[in-house]
Amino acid sequence: MSNPIFDHLQVRGNGVDVFRSNTGEVRSDGAEGIACWFIDTDYNIESFFVRHAYFLGANDPYKALKTTLKAEINEDAWSTLNNNMSRPFAKPDTGRIAVKVINHLGDEVMKVYRVE
Repeated sequence: MSNPIFDHLQVRGNGVDVFRSNTGEVRSDGAEGIACWFIDTDYNIESFFVRHAYFLGANDPYKALKTTLKAEINEDAWSTLNNNMSRPFAKPDTGRIAVKVINHLGDEVMKVYRVE
C-alpha cells in the first residue's frame, strides 16, 4: 500500500548560477536573484511543459501580475505562486522532472533531475 506522504515531491529554488561566456565566469545568485521559475513535473526529454509556475520577482510581482492580467488575484492563491518552495506534486511517470529558472536579467537555466 502506498503512503501519500512519500508519493509526492516538492522542489525548492535556492538560487541560480549563470555562465557568462564573455568573461568565462559563473555568476551565482540566491533565491533573490530569481525572477520566476517553472517545473515540468513529468519531463519527457522532447519538450518542456510548464506544469508549475512561481514568480519571486523584484519590486512587486503581485501588482505587476494584476496589472498585466487586468484582474484581481486571490491573495491566498498568489502566496503559493510567490514562493521558492513548490506545491507538492506526484512522482512523475517518466522518472524525470525539469526545472527552468529565469533571473532578473532574462538569463534562463534549465536542469533535469531523475526521480526514483
